[in-house]
Amino acid sequence: MKAAAPARPSKSAAAAKPAKSAAPAKPAKAESRLAMVRRARRINRELAEVYPYAHPELDFRNPFELLVATVLSAQTTDLRVNQTTPALFAKYPTPEDLAAAVPEEVEELIRPTGFFRAKTKSIMGLATALRDDFGGEVPGRLEDLVKLPGVGRKTAFVVLGNAFGVPGITVDTHFMRLARRWRWTESDDPVKIEAEVATIFPKSEWTMLSHRVIFHGRRICHARKPACGACPITHLCPSYGEGETDPEKARKLLKYEMGGLPGQRLNPPPGYPGRPAPPLGGSA
Repeated sequence: MKAAAPARPSKSAAAAKPAKSAAPAKPAKAESRLAMVRRARRINRELAEVYPYAHPELDFRNPFELLVATVLSAQTTDLRVNQTTPALFAKYPTPEDLAAAVPEEVEELIRPTGFFRAKTKSIMGLATALRDDFGGEVPGRLEDLVKLPGVGRKTAFVVLGNAFGVPGITVDTHFMRLARRWRWTESDDPVKIEAEVATIFPKSEWTMLSHRVIFHGRRICHARKPACGACPITHLCPSYGEGETDPEKARKLLKYEMGGLPGQRLNPPPGYPGRPAPPLGGSA
């Protein structure tokens, strides 16, 4: 099958363009705290220009759907979750419905996301807690969310930031990797990383910062082979050179809209420059 033609992102989404400077930011002496903070904030500003459309990559229509989808996203892709949840929410649209479900039927619906028995226990447990303890509504406080089955700080901040407008830093594997590559932290503990990054950026930036960093990690700064030669912030990256530096080879590594491929959402928000993902069983 002929490969999809590369997308032509707008000027603001020009991550596939050659880097502004081939020279990485590698100072001869140790970087001061002030210099690191300035560099980090500049990275955030430049990522905002590259990804003005950054958003949560889970399809949802309300806080309950976002909460369940986020729990299901563990150990799988957002795409697979988005392909699975339409049938789940069509059958169980409210916490009350899901709490009263037959576990085996829920397991079958969410089987494509993996670890379906444990995830069924979690989402039915949180649905029961929402029904019994919160009047069927998703709470808008961190201390309440983390008490729900299967909900940790990462999941809670996804829900708070995107369903309630409460700022939070979502430290997933992508955020953790990039925060270390950019020398924002040396820790590999998510809670410590969250605390350290929170001191670098104003609170009002936390949610969008999370989206931008995660977008960049999924599209360009990959775990195994970063597309360094197609990265727009090489001039700010102390880890430049860990991945492919040849511009042509690097462009072939780009993912999703940057590589001319569908994104992860079946129903992306307005302004997203890529193509919607196909439904379960559909072809890209």
